[in-house]
Amino acid sequence: MKVPFCTCVDHQCRCNPINHPHGCTPCIAKCLAEKEIPVCFYRKIDPNMDRKQDYTFKGFARFVTDHEEKSQK
Repeated sequence: MKVPFCTCVDHQCRCNPINHPHGCTPCIAKCLAEKEIPVCFYRKIDPNMDRKQDYTFKGFARFVTDHEEKSQK
């Protein structure tokens, strides 16, 4: 199942919606179990983000704060 709004470019990931018929559920379940934020949240803020991110909740909070600071300059 291809999810029209999925922005993840990791097509090798077994949780990517292009690799199964279950939509975003496996990706979100995996991320929640690992206390992480899905990559699509990062890509909504910065579509060209560096893939080497801290995907933890705190890492996402820093990513948002850093992005907001950059956009205010």
